[in-house]
This record gives sequence, C-alpha cells and structure tokens, in this order.
Amino acid sequence: MLKLVECPRDAMQGWHHAISTADKIAYINSLLRVGFDTIDFGSFVSPKAIPQMADTVDVLKGLEIPAGGSKLLAIVANLRGALSAVEFEEISYLGFPFSISETFQLRNTNKTIAASLEEVAAIQELCLKNRKQLVVYISMGFGNPYGDPYDAAIAMKWVDELVKLDIQVISLADTVGVAQPKDIHYLFSHLIPAYKNVEFGAHFHSTPSAWYEKIDAAYAEGCRRFDSTIKGFGGCPMAKDELVGNIATENLLFYSKEKQVPLLIDEQAFSASALLAAQIFV
Repeated sequence: MLKLVECPRDAMQGWHHAISTADKIAYINSLLRVGFDTIDFGSFVSPKAIPQMADTVDVLKGLEIPAGGSKLLAIVANLRGALSAVEFEEISYLGFPFSISETFQLRNTNKTIAASLEEVAAIQELCLKNRKQLVVYISMGFGNPYGDPYDAAIAMKWVDELVKLDIQVISLADTVGVAQPKDIHYLFSHLIPAYKNVEFGAHFHSTPSAWYEKIDAAYAEGCRRFDSTIKGFGGCPMAKDELVGNIATENLLFYSKEKQVPLLIDEQAFSASALLAAQIFV
C-alpha cells in the first residue's frame, strides 16, 4: 500500500497571492475527508521568511480532525519553531528541512549543515519528550544548482548521521527537479536494505513529463511513502523553472491503479478537494 502525504503547505507557501485563513481551513478540512495518511498543513517558521504561513495556528484551530484519520505534519526550521509546534496535541509529525547543500541550508535556515545536525538532535529530543515524531527531509538530495559538492556517497553519509540520532522517518527530496531514475534507484536500493528500522519517503519535484519515471524508480526499490499536492501546485522557487512543481496527487492515484496497489482514498472527497483547489489556486 502507498502512504500518501498531501502537502497543501508546500503548495501555499510560495503562492503568488495571499490565501485567506478561511480558504486554507476550508481546503485542508476537505483534504481531511479524503483519507490521506498525513497532511503537511503548515509551518512554524518566521513570518518574515514565509508570510503565507503566518496564520498556521489560526488554521489549526479551525480544522476538523476525524478520530483515527489523517495525521498532521508541520514544518519547523529551528528549535524555537519546534517548541511552538509540540504544544499542539493535534500535530503528530514535525518536519525539518535538512539540506546537504551548504548554500541552500544557509539560505533556508541560516545555519550550516553541521549546525543543522545539532538542531536536529535537539528537536529530536524535544519530539521524544512530547510524543511527536520527527520527519527529516534530505533537501537537495539528488543534486543542487549551486555547484556544492554532491554525489550519492554524500547523501548516504548524512543519512547515516541522522540514523545515529534515531531519526526513523527520512524523506529524500528532489528540491530542484534534477533527480534521474538511475540516481533514485541507487539511493533507495542502498538505503532501504541498510536501515531496516527507517521509513524512507520521496518528496519529488518534477516537470510534468518526468513524474512517472521518478515515482516508478523509487517504488521499484521499496519506497512506499510519497509526498504530493493536488494538481502539482508548489515546488521550489529556486528551481527557476515554472514547470518544476510537486508531483501531482492525481498522478499517484493513476500509478496506484496501474500497479494495482490499494489506496484507502475516498475518490468522491478527493474530487471535491480538487474542485476547491482549482478555485483557491488561481
């Protein structure tokens, strides 16, 4: 079975116009009725850095979370954000963007990779004390546009450092859409057998024509956790390519049917969410 992580936060945070709190609440509530495993709904970061997420707490207060339904994930960029996030019982996961590009990590969190690893350790300790689970995203996990050193060995080195901190959910992120199927095959085929107690996921950004080969490469090597957004909204502005966005959730539904992989998705509720997305993301 595929574990689908719907990412409205990723779609909203860089959108070209402000989305109202009421629209965010309505949209995420519609997603909560679909049956996704997890919803990446907001972030506890500086409102100066990400103004679209300044109302995350207000959005959270308006959500109707069904018992036993989708779990909520919030992104944090430092210990201060994590301290705020763990106060909310409704949040199950904290997500931390850990870039293996020094340039991007400095731009994204104002910390070096080494300092960010220390931050991960502190956030992990906080999560364990507050019955939360930390999800670490290996951003720029398949290369970067800055000329920073990269190869598969570098990616695996940092995964090993995270595993030493007992991080049990690690998602490889193709932040700028550069991943090639051979690289995806290589990393997942080496990481999944080596770390049997870790759940590895994929957060791919892609051009519309390349999504299938990326998902198929990860799936073939045992990855079952995939991040996506309805209609593929979002992506990394630093990609400087408007065609590079998130994998569209519709494509994952297509893939699951083609591979005959069961999904616990309410298709009628999904269609309603897709209609609402078309009204909000205009």
